[in-house]
This record gives sequence, C-alpha cells and structure tokens, in this order.
Amino acid sequence: MKLGVFLPVSGRAAGPEVLTDAARSAEAQGWDAVWSADRVVTPWRIDTEYPYAEDAAFIVPPDRPFLDSMTCLAYLAGRTERIQLGISVLVLPYRHPLYWARVAASVDLLAGGRLIMGVGVGWMREEFAAQNVPFEARGRMTDEQLEILGKLWSEESISFEGEHYRFHDLSFVPKRKLPIWVGGEGKAARRRTARYGDAWFPYYVRITPEELRARHEEVRAMARELGRDPDAVALTACAAVQLTPDTVRQEPDRLRGTPEQVVEAIQAYERAGVEHLALQFMVPKWPERKEQIARFAEEALPALRR
Repeated sequence: MKLGVFLPVSGRAAGPEVLTDAARSAEAQGWDAVWSADRVVTPWRIDTEYPYAEDAAFIVPPDRPFLDSMTCLAYLAGRTERIQLGISVLVLPYRHPLYWARVAASVDLLAGGRLIMGVGVGWMREEFAAQNVPFEARGRMTDEQLEILGKLWSEESISFEGEHYRFHDLSFVPKRKLPIWVGGEGKAARRRTARYGDAWFPYYVRITPEELRARHEEVRAMARELGRDPDAVALTACAAVQLTPDTVRQEPDRLRGTPEQVVEAIQAYERAGVEHLALQFMVPKWPERKEQIARFAEEALPALRR
C-alpha cells in the first residue's frame, strides 16, 4: 500500500515556506504522495452539512486563508523531486473542463508525470450558489466533463455536444493520460468510478475495511457490466488519523491510537485491497500536526513498508 499525507493548504500557516517544508519533509520521510484540498470560496454562513467531519461542521473558518489547490501543486512541482502530487478532490462543476484540463496537463508535464487527479462533484450548496453553478446538475456536469477528458487525451480534433458543454474542432496539446481517482461515497459516485475512473477514492468519516471492500466490489461489478476490466479500477481512500500518546480502545472503523495501533488498523485496510491511503492528521494547528506527521513517519511508516 502507498501512503499520502495532506498538505497545509488552509489555515494561518498556509504559505510558501510552510508548504515547501511540508512537501520536502514528506518526501524525505518516505511518504508516497502529498495531497491538497480544494476550495474556491468560503461563505460566512454555511448551512450545508459537511460530510467529512463527525460533527458535520466545516473545519476551516472563513477568515483563514485557503490556497488554490492546483496552484499549490504547481508550486511544489518545482520544489520536490519524486513525491506524487495529488488533489483531493478537484470539484469539477466549479471550472470549465477545457480550462482545468489544460492546467492539470501543464502541472503534470512540469512535474514529470507525478500528478494524481482526484475529482468530485462537490457538496457545499452555498459555494455553488456563489458561483452561479446549479447544485442539482453537478453530477451530470461532472459526467460530461469526464467524457470530455477522454477525448482530450486521445483525439486530434475534439468536438463535444452536451447539455452543459459544447465545442467543435479543437486541438488540445500536451496530451497527458492522468490517473483519474473519482471521489464520493454514494452510489452515483461508484457508478461514475466504474465508467470513468482509474480508482475509487472515497473519504468516509468512519468505515470498516470490510465495508469499504464490499462497496468497492459494487464498483467492480458495475465496471464489468460496462465492459471494463474490473481490475483496472483500484480501491484508494482518504482517512482521518489521530495519534495518541497512550493506548486507546481499538475501533475498527477509524484510525486512532498509538502508532502501533494505527499500523494495525492500516494493515487491515491493506488486506481489504486499499492500494493508496491519503491520511489527514486531525490536529488544528500546523506545528502540532507537523509533529504528528513526523512521529508517524518515524514510528509507523517503517512497519508498513515491511
């Protein structure tokens, strides 16, 4: 299993020195990837429930910086050498596909083929409203974008006529076959993965390895029905992690405890078929989070590499 760690792209510490240190430290510590989150605007009032926290409250206050995801990865492409650069996840309906695909292809080219494109439909109604993007159409818009992406990578003269996007006889170079990891936890996301994705990339607040494997089997079955090789659709995931100084009661649906306990929990996900786990250390302040990441790298990564 490969392991990634989320970057500090939001919060008071977010800036060039911290990002450079975080990415270079992760590379030196032996992580396989660094991951950036995506946000365009943060409303002062958010009534939409946040699906990636146990209390359903969005974790970044509106008065804190939140840097652009792709810009951060482009910046780090020139400040790292080997580590993969991932986005979890780019909300496709917020951007025109011809624009973001050009940016992504450029970042991947400049990074020497290290970009992982996590993509999703988004969740915050207020952010959609601020950009005049129809929330209820976000799934259909995303499907059209992923269909367009296949054309951009493979066709010389590209045309598309859809409900939301229309263009004719375009050139798109450079062509980069980026790995597309489809985020989302519901059945629609699994269907989208089966049709378009190289990996299913959910972020469940709490889920057991057995439950995750069962839902990935649904993805594989859908891929088979669509005429795709089910083995071509990997199982990857994001997960929150919290290191504790002392042993805690083991819970099979979350990553929490001493490094030894977290290693055991991660190994269960590896046995369930997870090929890449992107870890988000749930510590609000960057200095303390940096300490947890370093502790994990020192005490847990070696055991997971055996």
